[in-house]
Amino acid sequence: MNAAVKPNMSAHTPAMSEHEYKEAKFFQTFCSVPSPAFDDPDEQTRVWGRPWGCTTDVGKLRAVLMHRPGDELNIVEDMPMPEIGGFGDPEKGWYWIGKTLPDLAAMQEAHDRFTALLRSEGVDVVLIDKAAPGAMKQIYCRDSVISVKGGAIVTRLARKVRRGEELAVTQALAKAGCPILGTLHGEAVFEGGGFAILDDKTAVCSVSVACNPEGVRQVEMLLNSVGVELIKVPMPGYRIHIDGSFIMIDHDKAIVNINELPYIFIQELVKRGIQMIELPPEDNAFSLNCLALAPGRVLMHETRTPRLADRLDKAGIEVLTIDYECVELGGGGIHCSTGPLARDPA
Repeated sequence: MNAAVKPNMSAHTPAMSEHEYKEAKFFQTFCSVPSPAFDDPDEQTRVWGRPWGCTTDVGKLRAVLMHRPGDELNIVEDMPMPEIGGFGDPEKGWYWIGKTLPDLAAMQEAHDRFTALLRSEGVDVVLIDKAAPGAMKQIYCRDSVISVKGGAIVTRLARKVRRGEELAVTQALAKAGCPILGTLHGEAVFEGGGFAILDDKTAVCSVSVACNPEGVRQVEMLLNSVGVELIKVPMPGYRIHIDGSFIMIDHDKAIVNINELPYIFIQELVKRGIQMIELPPEDNAFSLNCLALAPGRVLMHETRTPRLADRLDKAGIEVLTIDYECVELGGGGIHCSTGPLARDPA
């Protein structure tokens, strides 16, 4: 016959209360679920409404951040700067590179044609409702946001007149439901025109007056967290962005200004098997400032030269065109005006 079980008459303190035991069992049953990862397409669709981010610069464009120019351009006055060209006020920080003052109506018309074309291509155009006060370059959305796997990084713009664009961009991303994976802080500056994606594991950035070492360090930390290596390319003199020298237009093709890229980066492109379509010397620099809508399908301004058109045709690149000169007079083109938020993977 078994001895009767005696009640616990020990003087020791109980290991836990009944409540603590039940709470532990509750979280043991309904435990943490770290998988699937944040950037898993099904997880993103369930939580954030769609897969966000970019692992390529040429995958089919699905969503893009843009801003229709508006009253913020009224800060531009008739203050010529003959020595450097254009108009500007160094004290206030604004500047306009064009030889004539901005034509807001023409810029809005060109921008409307641009967004209509993108929508006809099935792109979701996310518009910034209102520019930051006096942010006369808010139209150039490329610089204020970069996208990586799973979401966006809000940058910190270098020049005085552009400081503050970050808030309007953050509000637009939040309204669209796009995850913000990080923002730059401290004395970091980094502009998205200084950033490009080579493949799903490799990106490249300028090191320049617009992308300082601290900005590069913070961006690299965020990229490393999603498994992306960052190649740093020092820009010559006061060249600010790599998108004035290098643009991916297909998985293995890029338009380049061969005179503005360091030899070591040219060799890196050769090693990776990337075909470089060289910008002819007589061509407009903004011919390089184009946008890949899909692999080998590119939107470009109308004024490219026959020599560049022939090179693109021989490379099998399909080119769509728009008249965008009135916006380019402000110092940024088609590429500058778009901040991709979602692309199909390679």
